[in-house]
Amino acid sequence: MSIIKAGMVACSNGIRPEAGPGIRRLTEVLEKSGCQVVQSPYIYGKNGPFSGTGQERARALMDMYRDPEIREIYDISGGDMANEVLDDLDYEVIRESPATFWGYSDLTTVINAIYTMTGKASVLYQIRNLTGSFEKIQQQRYMDRKELFHLDYKMIRGTSMDGIVVGGNIRCFLKLAGTRYFPQLTGRILLLEALGGEVPQMVTYLNQLKQLGAFEQVSGILLGTFSVMDGSLCQPDIETLVKMYGGDQVPVARTLEIGHGEDAKAIIIGKKYSF
Repeated sequence: MSIIKAGMVACSNGIRPEAGPGIRRLTEVLEKSGCQVVQSPYIYGKNGPFSGTGQERARALMDMYRDPEIREIYDISGGDMANEVLDDLDYEVIRESPATFWGYSDLTTVINAIYTMTGKASVLYQIRNLTGSFEKIQQQRYMDRKELFHLDYKMIRGTSMDGIVVGGNIRCFLKLAGTRYFPQLTGRILLLEALGGEVPQMVTYLNQLKQLGAFEQVSGILLGTFSVMDGSLCQPDIETLVKMYGGDQVPVARTLEIGHGEDAKAIIIGKKYSF
């Protein structure tokens, strides 16, 4: 990879100060891979979960987008509060910027808002995986982007589907319901994955999507990992629940390579895929 300038931000919960050594190591790994890293001043929690106000975190993100040399922006946070920044982002600036946003989990809100408001794609991926339990393979994937974005999957209903992918973490995606940031679902592939939650929580989320008319609009559903459900061997499992509440017609595929695992790969929200 050629040298690029990259931003590092935290739009959701502030990073715990004790995680500082890990963030510094991540920065070193990125720099060794050819990144010049510019860090937001609002990374670490200072006032409970806050690294700064929503406006301050949004301003830090916009500073990255306004820098014409920055090509990738890595959000290293997660949690609950990313949607606090949405009203203070300048979507016209984001549309014109050459930078691509990367984040996962709670950053599902930002990623889908960017797509809805600008038509611009973002990457669903936690860059901190570069220093996690699978750091060697993740660093290799980061350098070999073709491998990073190559997904193994299986069709569990239907034989194929295609469309622009939207969605991400199911809980966080539903925070956008009823807002101007919720993406158009007609003809889209809806990606769903989760960290926490067992059967009752997934029934709640899936019924909310059903009541929004999501399953009547999408061209397919792509399931990633559901960490707690998969780990607890919950019954009914997520595949069964989606078949129960998603209707009889919509194609469904499953990949174990997208989600909260430290071995997860990346997917581009706002890009057309064929499965």
